[in-house]
Amino acid sequence: MSPDLSRRHFLGGLGVAAGASAAAAAGASQAHAIGLEREPEKPKKPPLQTATVAFDGVHQAGIDTPSQSHLWLIAFNIKKDVDRTRLRNLMRVWTDDARRMTAGKASRTDLDYELMQAPANLTITLGLGERFFEVAEKEAEKPDWLKPLPAYKTDELREEWNGGDLCLQICADDPVVVSHAARLMIRNSAPYLDVHWIQEGFLNAKGALQEGETPRNLFGQKDGTINPRAREEFKDQVWIENGADWLRGGSALVVRRIEMDMDGWDILDRISRKVATGREIDTGAPIGGKDEFETVDLSKTDEYGLPLTDPQSHVALAMPPKELPNQKLLRRVYNYDLPPEKDGRFTSNTGLVFACYQKNPLEQFHPIQQRLAEGDRMNQWIFHIGSAVFVMPRGTSESEYWAQDLLAD
Repeated sequence: MSPDLSRRHFLGGLGVAAGASAAAAAGASQAHAIGLEREPEKPKKPPLQTATVAFDGVHQAGIDTPSQSHLWLIAFNIKKDVDRTRLRNLMRVWTDDARRMTAGKASRTDLDYELMQAPANLTITLGLGERFFEVAEKEAEKPDWLKPLPAYKTDELREEWNGGDLCLQICADDPVVVSHAARLMIRNSAPYLDVHWIQEGFLNAKGALQEGETPRNLFGQKDGTINPRAREEFKDQVWIENGADWLRGGSALVVRRIEMDMDGWDILDRISRKVATGREIDTGAPIGGKDEFETVDLSKTDEYGLPLTDPQSHVALAMPPKELPNQKLLRRVYNYDLPPEKDGRFTSNTGLVFACYQKNPLEQFHPIQQRLAEGDRMNQWIFHIGSAVFVMPRGTSESEYWAQDLLAD
């Protein structure tokens, strides 16, 4: 192609492009004139940036709240020079911190407030231990059941996981939010409290399971299939209805740290695992059942007349006897999986932060655990290494701080 021809071809192309641009500009101008031009859409916020759980209410949040993906459960001991006045100051500070952070706002002392821009269903729940009432000079208000649980045959309790004068249960669907909120609450309690222990736990990530689906522990078993779900069930099993004003609408928390023998469990085949737990692995139903929420029926037998569900299986012993139907709990259980301990007995450091809520641990948790300790087939692979009991005060109004009625002069 000659230089002159090439030049004409190039200029012709420019003409076509210029014409198209002019037409487009004219079209845009006309669209603007008649109101058809669209503003660019603003990007939508990720769901967890606006996901909040109301802090104030009849009950504390974090008990009947659907379990979030991440947990920090922190126990504190009260320092020697702390009295009721100082505990009251702590409750004012902590309540304000918790109320703001669960709403997606930074605490008043937070220098890293960007970390609280996505609350991710954050809940912060307060529990009081036995010594709290001694320091507050309110021993007459202490529930009778608020004391260490009776010793069980299978206990291997370690001091570093036992007891505590107060606790905070901090949960959210984002581990960064949980960590930040926990550290801020610890920092603002430093003049009054020492950290006794911290237990971190996790469940499936938000969205990994269907809404309401029962999560599995690291043994692969569904954990929490017989939890209360209806309002009446919570009223019957979880919420305390009698006693002082600060307690009505509250609950009792039992925490058990349970170490799991993953080495031994890995040796078992699926049938052996099913027999030990008493449940179908895939559905979570009692053996021979169709639904994970189905009640265990020990009268069902196989073709040889043997019970389908072993009477010594975990689920058979955990179920309440017919004559004592109140022996039920709200299980709020999290997994832990940490680097192996230097002198640990297993190649893993894996287990459960087993937290459960009820009206009275001595009438609900204790008889269940007593049966399990005596004969549960799962005792070959699980070991209770920590234990604590706390009373959870009722919820707050917008103008109240935690346990305000209890700490009043």
